[in-house]
Amino acid sequence: MGTLPVYRWRLAPDGLATRRQLRARGLRPGGQPVAAQLERPRRRRGPLIAYLYRIDLAKPVRPMTPGRAAALQRAMAARRTCPACRRDAGYCIPPTLGMCVPCAYPRPSEEST
Repeated sequence: MGTLPVYRWRLAPDGLATRRQLRARGLRPGGQPVAAQLERPRRRRGPLIAYLYRIDLAKPVRPMTPGRAAALQRAMAARRTCPACRRDAGYCIPPTLGMCVPCAYPRPSEEST
């Protein structure tokens, strides 16, 4: 088993792309193994690493089916629904709060009523 070729930031050869770059082209890795590794150096920590895939072996992104779209809508609705008041907050509930902002920080006048 060989090691992966490592390229410095912005010096990867043509024909290789990261997952995000593939996605921007409407492609996905499609089960292919990682072809190379990209390293971006940082000053005080270890380098950032991204895996590169061959573009010629990439497959097109699977189309969104009605079932997947419905499941995504339900998941997003669950993220917007406050567990305390059961209302749609209109935004994704922050996991740090665990509830909508009015429930997490009630006004003093609302507590007395």
